[in-house]
Amino acid sequence: MEKSLLVQFLGDTPFIRVVDFLIENSIFDYTKTELAENAGISRASLYNVWPVLEAYELVKASRKIGNTTLYKLNKENPVVQKLIELDLKISREFADVVVEGHKEEAVSA
Repeated sequence: MEKSLLVQFLGDTPFIRVVDFLIENSIFDYTKTELAENAGISRASLYNVWPVLEAYELVKASRKIGNTTLYKLNKENPVVQKLIELDLKISREFADVVVEGHKEEAVSA
């Protein structure tokens, strides 16, 4: 699995992996099992970081299917909004560096 720019920038931890996955897939909701699988971490790791995600309201329950609760990114949370901004800023900076590198290659060719 290739690491996203946000993970590369903030560090490859279970917490950052979950946040990164939720940011990239913010229109969908997921079970805890799906979150762990898609973030590339174990369920045990997810359960270790889950209290922090809930305490800071980075995630919110979106619906229930039977006894299963689905969760999604809490986009109303100001911290989440800043994390999304940071992700976009990192992506733009990386894109600018790549574009500038291609410009320099073209000029020197």
